[in-house]
Amino acid sequence: MDSFRSEVIPPIEEPEQKKRSPIVSFLLETIQTILMAVVLYFIIDLMLGRVRVENISMQPTLNEGQFLLVNKMAYRIGDFDRGDIVVFHYPRNPAEDYIKRVIGLPGDRVRIQDRMVFVNDQLLEEAYIAEHPSYTGEWTVPEGQVFVLGDNRNQSSDSHSWGFVPNENVVGRALVVYWPLEDMKILNQVPIVNAAN
Repeated sequence: MDSFRSEVIPPIEEPEQKKRSPIVSFLLETIQTILMAVVLYFIIDLMLGRVRVENISMQPTLNEGQFLLVNKMAYRIGDFDRGDIVVFHYPRNPAEDYIKRVIGLPGDRVRIQDRMVFVNDQLLEEAYIAEHPSYTGEWTVPEGQVFVLGDNRNQSSDSHSWGFVPNENVVGRALVVYWPLEDMKILNQVPIVNAAN
């Protein structure tokens, strides 16, 4: 009869892993969190801008001192619509930013007469304005530009006095008033007229 000898095989020892000190782990996690926050900030900053209303030209829709979020991607992936509230670099001094409402699109004929605004001979119904314009004029909007007016028509430096806004000057479309909290509101596009050419 064969006899077998049983031997206990010692367990394979795994190499010891270096354990990080709690301080090093905390520092690494903090650095990762900060890096992620910075990356997210720059991604959000590419898509959203923050602006402060500096004057009364858009009353009663917007008031001086309010802060807005602006969709910077709106016109990179979409088109302008009449009624959009846009932030743009002032054509005569691009260091200054203005905020106004789009009234005329390329090819539109804008006419202001008898205190009323017409686009392609269609009267605009503008419940959002402070008062009807006291000026007159007629403009045809060129390709690649828009015609803008402030909602506070008689207290606004806009297309009626200095001309059109080139599309490349437009920063984006205003989305929401976020400060002060009691003024918080979404700035919906107002369908102002069916002004087909």
